[in-house]
Amino acid sequence: MSHPDTNDTMSEIENTTAVGDTTETLDAEVEPEVAEGAAPAEGTDVTEPEDAAAEADAVDTASDEDAEATDADELLEEAAPRPQSPFDRPGRWYVVHTQSGYEKKVKQNLEARTTSMNMEDRIHEVVIPMEDVVEVKAGKKVVSQKKMFPGYLLVRCELDDDSWYVIRNTPGVTGFVGQGAKPSPLPRRDVENFLQVKVEGEEVPAKRGKPRLEYELGETVRVKEGPFADFSGEVVELNEDQLKVKVLVNIFGRETPVELEFSQIAKL
Repeated sequence: MSHPDTNDTMSEIENTTAVGDTTETLDAEVEPEVAEGAAPAEGTDVTEPEDAAAEADAVDTASDEDAEATDADELLEEAAPRPQSPFDRPGRWYVVHTQSGYEKKVKQNLEARTTSMNMEDRIHEVVIPMEDVVEVKAGKKVVSQKKMFPGYLLVRCELDDDSWYVIRNTPGVTGFVGQGAKPSPLPRRDVENFLQVKVEGEEVPAKRGKPRLEYELGETVRVKEGPFADFSGEVVELNEDQLKVKVLVNIFGRETPVELEFSQIAKL
């Protein structure tokens, strides 16, 4: 029997050891280990855990602030609800005709009769519709309240034979407004238009009324202000929209039209 050569066996062992060393070297090159506390290699993107946590906290804080702002807006909206429409109150609204100029007195009479005849559960409210109107008094714009419908009242009630009798026989009331013998209640649109509800923070624009014209065409007036003060002249044009007037003023023997404001002239 032949025995392997001792030199060949030793050669194989050395070759195997060399291959193993090479494999370990390749693995080390592919996955280099970074020693604890050592700086990362140049070009390596490493995010510090503290920075990531800080960014996450910032995002959460911004989200919480947005949520709080939204909740605050919703609370404000809930805290300031729009006022109830007068149409949604109990009963229906009817128009009652009265003697012109006695609306306030008739309102007082009807409210007194409602109380004395124990009709509060059916006659709920009596209103004189009013509106803000811009007028001109003494040459100045003034906002005043005027009756929207002179000679009429609005009454909110549960209309039946008894309530009809109390209203109809109130001194100063001449009748209900409506088609035929049966009074007609007002629709929502008219109720909300006649009884304007002012929301806090909102302004209802005043209606521009026709100014009380103190002057007439052809009337002679005196100019009291401006470069033509103390001149007299004839009114030849009235501009209600711009609140101005044209007056023929005699300047050096020649009549010249001069445009003035109402506040700049006066009656003779």
